Amino acid sequence: METPLHHEPPHDVTQILKDWSEGSGDASARLMPLVYEELRRLAREYIRRERADHTLQATALVHEAYLRMVDEKNVTWKDRAHFYGIAARLMRRILVDHARAHNAAKRGGLEQKLSLDEARDLPAAGATDLVALDGALESLAKTYPRKSEVVELKFFGGLDANEIAEVLNVSEKTVLRDWSFAKLWLCRELSAA
Repeated sequence: METPLHHEPPHDVTQILKDWSEGSGDASARLMPLVYEELRRLAREYIRRERADHTLQATALVHEAYLRMVDEKNVTWKDRAHFYGIAARLMRRILVDHARAHNAAKRGGLEQKLSLDEARDLPAAGATDLVALDGALESLAKTYPRKSEVVELKFFGGLDANEIAEVLNVSEKTVLRDWSFAKLWLCRELSAA
């Protein structure tokens, strides 16, 4: 079975990303049709883990992330794996901002926990607050940046170990070790909070 990162011709995407890095004005428009479905898959993974009454749709999340990438003037794209890694990070940032705005609107009452159902990998005792998870990931990133990236790509991006290895340019075994460590570290951090 083909992995999601391999739907589009890698050479085409990498070449367009190079053109984009070199300032080609139409590169981002040429890229979008090649990467749109994969970005929607990433967005659906993010939103699937959100609270039931979440108002942000996958299409809106993709468009917001893509607009932020297009607005970024000083990015040098390495390859398509790098592109998807940045896209996953931006989607996480957008959802965290959305969650903070939602929580701010509820001030004065009980804040609703944002459900992140990751029962298959992260042992969770109920719903996890997305803002708390974001804070824990930022803490993890200060000491263990690559491990934090592994969590971000797996938990938020829905990538498997092989795809994460491709994005981070490490072995699949390294990804699995990083994931095991980060899972325990985050569980400890979130339960302490």
